Amino acid sequence: MEYKHIPVMLKEVMEYLNPVPGQKFIDCTLGGGGYSKAILDKISDNGKVLAIDMDNLAIENAKLNFKTEIENKRLILVQDNFKNLSEIIKENFDAGTKFNGIVFDLGLSSAQLQDRSRGFSFQSVEAPLNMAFNQDATISANIIINKYSEDKLIKIFKDYGEEKNARQVASEIIKARKESPIETVGQLLLIINKVIKRHGASKIHPATKIFQALRIAVNDELENLKQVLPQALELLIDGGSIIIVSFHSLEDRIVKQFFKNESRDCICSPICPACRCNHKARLKILTSKVIKPTDEEISTNPRARSARLRVAQFRN
Repeated sequence: MEYKHIPVMLKEVMEYLNPVPGQKFIDCTLGGGGYSKAILDKISDNGKVLAIDMDNLAIENAKLNFKTEIENKRLILVQDNFKNLSEIIKENFDAGTKFNGIVFDLGLSSAQLQDRSRGFSFQSVEAPLNMAFNQDATISANIIINKYSEDKLIKIFKDYGEEKNARQVASEIIKARKESPIETVGQLLLIINKVIKRHGASKIHPATKIFQALRIAVNDELENLKQVLPQALELLIDGGSIIIVSFHSLEDRIVKQFFKNESRDCICSPICPACRCNHKARLKILTSKVIKPTDEEISTNPRARSARLRVAQFRN
């Protein structure tokens, strides 16, 4: 399957990265290679990009599309979870190597949505309930839906989907799976549609929040993000940029809070009479407000609609 994906907010990302010849960058979410290609085009033959993705399809696609760059060691591909960033660097670079910028696109790629074997899309009603970024993952949406307790399902739907009908959806799932296993996207959609109705002309699918919650749970997305952010700072040169494109409020909240904490000298509770944390600011926030895609981009790439961009600069 060809890995097709339009990089989101590419113009804005490149303006903040501002790559020049000889620099080094990390693309923590390779996907279709849009960011990596744009960076490689700017850093010339003596620059370097490390590109990471859990998805084997993304890695294999990049091997085909970036043969010359890989042969010339301008592009290093690693199939792994970006939460292991520090170890990935140790295995592929000399000790003490620093980077000019690190970029994350936390959204699903078009290729993943279109791959009917993944179960990410509402359109693929016959698809199995998988939802794993890594095809070798030991957990899937099928396991969660058919094996987890009602209380655990409620918690997942509430915490990761912010779904107000979490309790009712979980109850219907428990009832349905007593009759027979819930194995396809279509089966799950029928259950969700019993509880959550589409309102008027709303373009938001009733199952959106439940599917988001399952995907986050399967891939441990929020915990991975929390783990990688501190590692990323340790790898930046003074003045290097960390750029993150998120697609829902849970991710954006984590990024916003991390940037806020790391841009302050003290993170003690306001009730503390004096600073005890000895924390020192390491970031300068470059986006005082979140940046959203332009109307023009949304018209050409509707999946960019919910994208949110935040940028900070490392200060040693």
